[in-house]
Amino acid sequence: MAMMSVAGGTGSGVGAYITRYLRDVYPKSFILNHLTWPYGTGEVIVQNYNSVLTLAHLYHHSDAILVHENDTVHRICSQLLNIKHISFTDVNRVIAHQLGSILQPALTTDSNGIYSRNPLGELVGSLACHPEYKLLSVSTIPQMPSSSIAYSTFSWPGLLKHLRQMLISNSKMEECIDWQVQLPSASERTRTLLGSSFNTSLANLLILRGKDVYSAETGSFEDPALYSSWLSPEEAFNVWKSPVIFNKYEKSATLVSNSKALLRPLDNMLGKAWNMFASRAYIHQYVKFGISEEDFLDSFTFLEQVISSYNQL
Repeated sequence: MAMMSVAGGTGSGVGAYITRYLRDVYPKSFILNHLTWPYGTGEVIVQNYNSVLTLAHLYHHSDAILVHENDTVHRICSQLLNIKHISFTDVNRVIAHQLGSILQPALTTDSNGIYSRNPLGELVGSLACHPEYKLLSVSTIPQMPSSSIAYSTFSWPGLLKHLRQMLISNSKMEECIDWQVQLPSASERTRTLLGSSFNTSLANLLILRGKDVYSAETGSFEDPALYSSWLSPEEAFNVWKSPVIFNKYEKSATLVSNSKALLRPLDNMLGKAWNMFASRAYIHQYVKFGISEEDFLDSFTFLEQVISSYNQL
């Protein structure tokens, strides 16, 4: 598992380089890349170039790419955790909480009560079943200031209802759920009418931790309307559970999703990079280090194909 930025030269360039060599040395091992997606504005002037080049290269060597968007994490710090002056430590704490909720030991459906010894492999195997679809997003509820946890109570039906609607409406936070977005009925499932009205998934992994976890009913995540037509819900949906309380939350739920959730940030980043490339802005800085304009064009073309594939879900 490689953790890296995509905005700057070091995190993105060295990260992609190391990933390529890991693939050469370990051709049969799972490689998961965890990417920190840059803020929409204000980080690095060439962040969109770096993001395009990095993502296109990682797609060839990585099995799955788990993305955290800085803008989303920043909003969680501000709106959910009520942090007034947000630092990198605050941002990293939110990301670490979400990653921990994924990577802590859990019991899979067919584990027979034995914790998995290959959680990364099982995560990649359940979510990245097609080489064209490798982008994973993560949502975790609840998230609140530590001082509020002791005074809050949660039920599994309530948590799962909110998390499912977050998935359908592509809401990044519980407080921003759009309850107007609904799944179509069986008679309404036509691509021409639906378009992007709801967030279609290729595969989802639900991870539940805490008290009474085995009583949690997860059938609502097996609705065929949530998923692409060419993969059955039985294959597209997996659930992990652990009765161990995580990070002081009596009950917590995390959803790792391979869906259309990252289409908008990817499309925005690609559009900004295209605009800069069209005016040849800063291209000479890359050319003098051996990256040609053809390399840029190849990366643009490749990511446009990725966007097209996700749009067809």
